[in-house]
Amino acid sequence: QVQLVESGGGLVQAGASLRLSCGCSGRTYCTLSMAWFRQAPGKEREFVSAISWIGSRTDYADSVKGRFTISRDNAKNTLYLQMNSLKPEDTANYYCALALKASSGYGSDEYDYWGQGTQVTVSS
Repeated sequence: QVQLVESGGGLVQAGASLRLSCGCSGRTYCTLSMAWFRQAPGKEREFVSAISWIGSRTDYADSVKGRFTISRDNAKNTLYLQMNSLKPEDTANYYCALALKASSGYGSDEYDYWGQGTQVTVSS
């Protein structure tokens, strides 16, 4: 069984930065494709960014492109999301997810395991 645990969320002002982490444990699957999604109150969960199993491919939602950077350290089984120039519209609960394949995309149904989320709140 794979377990994903997010950390690093918090309350910041607009323009600030945060770095989210997602620790993966339980199986060797932790080196497969992973992603970040987010869900704001009253809205559907949306794709933020994904990274392939060795980090050779990354994808970003248009809304975060140029501000967020996804990365991973497979030796530590940890996924990261560096978020810069945060905006109030980035406020959401951020989830990491793992897909049982080498590369994955935007659809939440591609992902097999999910963390519990970490809250990011950006004040104006």
